[in-house]
Amino acid sequence: MESQKFIRNFSIIAHIDHGKSTLADRILEITNTIPQREMRVRYLDKLDLEQERGVTIKLQPIRIEYTPPTKLSFKDPQSLALEDTNYILNLIDTPGHVDFSYEVSRSLAACEGAVLLVDLAQGVQAQTLAHYQKAKDLSLRLIPVINKIDLNVDSTAEEQLINLGFTKDEFIYTSGKTGEGTRSLLQAIINRVPHPTGQESGPLRALVFDSFYDPHKGVVLLVKVVDGKIAKLGSSFQKLRLIASNIIFSPTECGYLKANLLPQNQLLTGEVGYLATGIKDIKLCRPGDTVTNIEAEMSNIKALPGYKEIKPRVFAGIYPAKASQINELRDALNKLSLNDAALTYKPESSPALGSGFRIGCLGQFHLEISQERLHREFNTEVIPTTPTVEYQILLVNGNLITVTSVDELPDSSRINEIREPWIKAMIITPQEYLGAIMQICQNSRGQQQHAENIGQMNNERLRLTYHLPLSELLEGFFDKLKSATSGFASFDYEIIDFRKGDIVKLDFLVNKEIVTPLSLLVPRQHAEAKGRAIVDKLKNLVPRQQFSIPIQAAIGNKVVARADLRAFRKDVTAKLYGGDRTRKDKLLRQQKKGKKKMKQFGKVTLPPEVYKNLNKS
Repeated sequence: MESQKFIRNFSIIAHIDHGKSTLADRILEITNTIPQREMRVRYLDKLDLEQERGVTIKLQPIRIEYTPPTKLSFKDPQSLALEDTNYILNLIDTPGHVDFSYEVSRSLAACEGAVLLVDLAQGVQAQTLAHYQKAKDLSLRLIPVINKIDLNVDSTAEEQLINLGFTKDEFIYTSGKTGEGTRSLLQAIINRVPHPTGQESGPLRALVFDSFYDPHKGVVLLVKVVDGKIAKLGSSFQKLRLIASNIIFSPTECGYLKANLLPQNQLLTGEVGYLATGIKDIKLCRPGDTVTNIEAEMSNIKALPGYKEIKPRVFAGIYPAKASQINELRDALNKLSLNDAALTYKPESSPALGSGFRIGCLGQFHLEISQERLHREFNTEVIPTTPTVEYQILLVNGNLITVTSVDELPDSSRINEIREPWIKAMIITPQEYLGAIMQICQNSRGQQQHAENIGQMNNERLRLTYHLPLSELLEGFFDKLKSATSGFASFDYEIIDFRKGDIVKLDFLVNKEIVTPLSLLVPRQHAEAKGRAIVDKLKNLVPRQQFSIPIQAAIGNKVVARADLRAFRKDVTAKLYGGDRTRKDKLLRQQKKGKKKMKQFGKVTLPPEVYKNLNKS
């Protein structure tokens, strides 16, 4: 217990672009955790993709050693700070985008407290409230921080935080840009965040909150030691067990998470660190599991309550750009799924694209990031199909099945009804954009549930609650919302249930043959407009042939949209150098007859670029 008194495990949580990573940079600088010559902007964003897009994708822990400059005043006598005492601050930087909320829940499971960061100019946003509720559900101690005070703008951020139950004397004011207030924040973390309270002499229980694959160390687990310790016995480590998967392994290394992995002989109770398992099969280790001693009786060891498993919400088929690269794509997905526990995949095949995989992600942005990471980190070029959501199909015989692709849909004669997932959406917006947002939600089949003013001193901001079909988010809902509100509205959502919908299968035919990778499940009321839009895109993407090609969108036997791709024309009369009109007409009739025969027997094969460009456009 004595060593735990000087440990603080905390996360920084906030809405996207509120300055989490920048504030983390200032903390690393002030505590001299990272040498100045190695410091760079957004240091904890390790992926090139994170640096380029300016958005945190992966949670990132780091161990900070900090000695307070003066004796602090503590309300908790058990946590009395001592002058010149070294404190261990285990910081976990988290993403802010709604698609990566799963990363936040994993981070909070390994902490006793959290810094709730609020942008001075933007105030409390949708993701702020969602993260706040997650932390409260886990009984974490929250420190309200108002960031970007260097902006010097009028703000109601204080009032909004008071409405969440905080008092003004709890607020910490910081500037991630200038570093102002960072030392006060560090003192507040030491003062307010409880230290770990695990049983040092008890059986080992360590929570796996993240993992990654290393070609030399095997699967590396990021763990928080809740009870007991991980230590070497002589020259090697004790054998350990993963409770959920019942896998026994002998660790090859453990240590701290600093600028690089720092090997140690042991990890004590309350500490956060890494554990190199040596396991090569990446499917055997999953975040959320509990590590314990092999000697411990399984019946007496209770798995740690990590965090609830979040199911994928958006699905898409991905196929290798070259059919011969299917094994490389499989290996890449294996490794990426370990580093990204929310990503799922299973094999599928298509007559047009060959063998591939259907991947499941937490949202459209997560899907886009996953495809980009496959390309950058594993040099794997993929062809994606149109994203879709999970549907529940109630069959005529009463059975209920789920499908994530149109290919899995039973024959229409067996279907009683189709149910689609609905979400509870929270939108926080300035009042002047209310009309535009209501129109967008109405066009997206939304049902308004609640609207309220945020704050008591003014009525400038509103919180709207809508019920929406999840599939509408794939139709550019985020972009429409940002465009209509000039980027001032924020959005968060959660799945609530499945509801019966008038859903139809929309097929696309090229030269009167159905192209299965393009088939969609869409609401009947949007089917014609959707079909017309895709047909117009295909007209510009499908290569022209020597004969005209009809491109159609159809629901069953009913064509709802059509465009004709004109044929190439060869000037067969160019070789004529004399004679009357009948010679020219004869050649044209022969050409017409030949093109008719080509159209009858010709087959149009769409190149992979068509599918790729269709989803980009």
